[in-house]
Amino acid sequence: MTDGVHETLDKLCDEGIEQVIGWRRHLHRNPELPNREAATARLVARELAGFGLDEVRTGIAGHGVVGVLRGGLPGDRVAALRADMDALPVPDRCGADFAATGQASHACGHDCHTAMLLGAARALADVRVRERLPGTVLFVFQPAEEGPPVDEEGGARLMVAEGAFADPVPTMAFGMHVTPHPKGWVGYKSGPMYGASCLVRVTVTGRQAHASSPWYGVDPMPAVGALLTGIGQLYRQVSAFSPVTVSIGHIEDVGRYNVIGETVTLWGTIRCAEERDMPEVKRRLTALAEHTAEAYGASAAVELLQDVPAVRNDAAWVEAALPTLRRVAGAERVVEVGGTLGYDDVSELITRFGGLYVMLGVQDTALDPAGGEPVPVSGGRGLVGNHHPGFYADDATLITGVRLHAHAAYDHLAGSLVTR
Repeated sequence: MTDGVHETLDKLCDEGIEQVIGWRRHLHRNPELPNREAATARLVARELAGFGLDEVRTGIAGHGVVGVLRGGLPGDRVAALRADMDALPVPDRCGADFAATGQASHACGHDCHTAMLLGAARALADVRVRERLPGTVLFVFQPAEEGPPVDEEGGARLMVAEGAFADPVPTMAFGMHVTPHPKGWVGYKSGPMYGASCLVRVTVTGRQAHASSPWYGVDPMPAVGALLTGIGQLYRQVSAFSPVTVSIGHIEDVGRYNVIGETVTLWGTIRCAEERDMPEVKRRLTALAEHTAEAYGASAAVELLQDVPAVRNDAAWVEAALPTLRRVAGAERVVEVGGTLGYDDVSELITRFGGLYVMLGVQDTALDPAGGEPVPVSGGRGLVGNHHPGFYADDATLITGVRLHAHAAYDHLAGSLVTR
């Protein structure tokens, strides 16, 4: 029996929405890169403490923050609500008057995630709800979701390793990601929703020489060119019914226009919809790099870093959550979506504790009746994907995210959002 708790939560969420928008705009104007979220973490911890939570734990996995709210009724369930805090090394061209001015931005929407979870914490901590919570809520603010610097640890896995979820242990993890879907729409999927990921660093080494006499050295550039061509064909070596991508996003060399440099380094990522494909793709990429370099008289070293498991929503959790999602967003705005090869290390929590992850639409789009994909609407700001400098989110959609967190937590503690 909810006895009006949902209605009370909605009222509290509505009352706090201007504050949520204020947090979001402040965070958007002041982005911080992975493992550098010091000011963001201070803001989060200060606000959580002001809500009167039982505990506010800081300094977890760098700048991670966990707020602990124990309800006023007995109960063994523990709902972990998660938001990520870090930004990207991407300039801000969203066009808002609160846009960031440096070389970092919240082009993936983590400012929205953090603000929405703060709004849910405020609502759930209100005495009118708190005294009727049969269990515990953890508000998890995670650093380094975009991946820590290569020479550092970070992210959800490190939060787990440092005991962030040891006491109490969650019985459900829940989170969401803003996307270019229509404003206020919620997307869900059973099975692999986000792909498995691996960061790749390939160093091709030749022998330095003057550009006027390349025969005195070994030019790594031709090997790199052939390797890039070969990488573009790797997808043909695994089943087409299980999507895979290998993308090189950044190349560094140590040469000059008149110097054949000794090394060229390629940075990229492997993405697999099914984790079972990852070892084979790694093996094939390593063999391709080593053999291609050898064919040109060079050598290649392949490093496989920062593995992230796929986000897989169990069908039973999705079925249990649908009433909650439909109550919050409206049944007509809750839709099944396809998977994506984007990654999110919330998978570390979903895999261990159960629960689910959903998408929240925040842009001026509509769903194409033919394929179900978002398309721009006339007169709107268009469709701009995550990680693009122009990515934007409509502030009016934040209320849906706040309510999703709050309702999901309460429904889990009350026993309706559970698996049998």
